[in-house]
Amino acid sequence: MEPGDDDPVRIPIEDAIDLHAFAPRDVVSVVGDYLEAAREAGFREVRLIHGRGTGAQRAAVQRLLRDHPLVERYWDAPESHLGATIARLRPAST
Repeated sequence: MEPGDDDPVRIPIEDAIDLHAFAPRDVVSVVGDYLEAAREAGFREVRLIHGRGTGAQRAAVQRLLRDHPLVERYWDAPESHLGATIARLRPAST
């Protein structure tokens, strides 16, 4: 193993994240970290792309969003973005 192989992977924070790149067991923690980073980056609305499949990922993501303190509200993305959920983040306190 080379030095630095255990370093965390840094991904750019954008207004959407495709969760297909992550193991299903990691999705909830990835989304939690992403929401914090997205708000710090100034995003008020983000798209979480979980796919259609069986609906298990969608359900897990929406359970997290329902109780997350940074989330004002969430909804299924419009028809053009099937397999995604939109989350509206609370404004950062001033």
